Amino acid sequence: MSRRPVKPNFWRAALIGAFVAPGGCAVGPDYRTPQIAVPDRYEAVPAARNEAPLSPPQAAQADLSHWWRQFHDRQLDDLVQRALKSNLDLQVAASRIRQAREQEIVAGAARLPSVSATGLAARLHSNTNPLAGLGGQPGGSQSNGSSSASAGGPVTFDLYSIGFDATWEVDIFGGVRRGVEAARANTEAAAWQMRDAQVSLSAEVANTYLGLRTTQARLAIRQQSTRHQEELLQLTDARARNGFVTELDVNQQRTQLEATRAEIPELQAQERAAVHALGVLLGQEPDSLAGELAQETAVPAVPSDLPVGLPSELLRRRPDVRRAERQLAAATAGVGVAVADLYPKFNLLGALSLSASSPGQLLDGSSFKELGAGLVSWPLFAAGKLRANVHATEEQQTQAYLAYRKSVLVALQDAEDSLVRYTAEQRRLVSLRDSLTAAASSRHIAEEQYRAGMVTFIDVLTATNSELTAQDQVAQSTQALAQDLVSVYKALGGGWIDTPQ
Repeated sequence: MSRRPVKPNFWRAALIGAFVAPGGCAVGPDYRTPQIAVPDRYEAVPAARNEAPLSPPQAAQADLSHWWRQFHDRQLDDLVQRALKSNLDLQVAASRIRQAREQEIVAGAARLPSVSATGLAARLHSNTNPLAGLGGQPGGSQSNGSSSASAGGPVTFDLYSIGFDATWEVDIFGGVRRGVEAARANTEAAAWQMRDAQVSLSAEVANTYLGLRTTQARLAIRQQSTRHQEELLQLTDARARNGFVTELDVNQQRTQLEATRAEIPELQAQERAAVHALGVLLGQEPDSLAGELAQETAVPAVPSDLPVGLPSELLRRRPDVRRAERQLAAATAGVGVAVADLYPKFNLLGALSLSASSPGQLLDGSSFKELGAGLVSWPLFAAGKLRANVHATEEQQTQAYLAYRKSVLVALQDAEDSLVRYTAEQRRLVSLRDSLTAAASSRHIAEEQYRAGMVTFIDVLTATNSELTAQDQVAQSTQALAQDLVSVYKALGGGWIDTPQ
């Protein structure tokens, strides 16, 4: 006769625990974002209004998510967008976000019961009956076996069983909840780490591109100077053949020409290296961009103004600061996890099974078995290990807080330093352009006076060298100014895009 299964006490206890656990306390400190004082303004901004004649920084707010568009260079826009889609480092960062999300699921799974199913089919065969002599008849008889055996004869036992086991730790003191908080904060930190990688990548692409265009401009200056010096060599050689000058002037001009030519291969190598670097940043072969970047274009000009906002915005805009804050939140939740280990743990255990000596009897009511249990464990003595673990996690929290404070200070320093360099380079570029104008005029006058026999060829060489140096300095200063502007945008936390991963 079958027996009606009784609802196990385990499930009743689990239902009670489901209502009790959410009302339990969560031990450990509750996280609050630290308040860190920052200056009201950047020191370089008021000085820039009076001293920087090209593009003074302003305290106005601006959207810096696509700051590279301020250069109005379509090639640069295209390179940055392609890098943000295909860069391998960003793909690694995206993978870390997905990994952190899976760890968050793992942490959250501890809040729910763990249920497993089991199945068993076993047969025991013995050449002698292990129960012989224990029963009423000589040799005994088999009570559970699938075949009978005489005393001392072989015997076979069969056993079939299916069942379900369930365990659940009731999170009375919130250790699991703190673990979920820590996992969620780590996921958010991974997301901010990827945004920080986007900021660094966009700046690196822009700096490499600006360096490429500057190298191409300097190469064009050398090539133009070479053609001019070849013409001057022909003139000097003709004057030497007519006896107006000596062979010394010819040799001096030839020396100057070859010295200029010698600089061209080095610049060509720098140009190729920049192309290779951009290819790798875009996740492509090093030489894949050679064709589209071969045509020389001017170095992009800086914008007419530069809105930089206020220092307080760095706490919201800098991804590295936001990541450090999330790491502090994770460390704070970790303290709660460690504190929860000091308190009792409540576990509910349950098992349901059907077992019989043949498959046909498994569904019979008499084969049903149940088990329900509650387990309380409380570490009474662990040689100070648990409290030491709490103190260790508290020190990790302290370290995370100090790292967060340092990230804020470093962000402020980056912003101030980049603004100072940017405004200083603007003043330097103005002076260098004035110097180039004077050098070009001096070279023209020296050549005219040399043709008229009024000055020596040394004066021509000196004026030519001065002009070439001034041209090169202007080209490099133009690059430095543009790259300093990139540094400003990077220091302000511009360049990250909030897209789902």
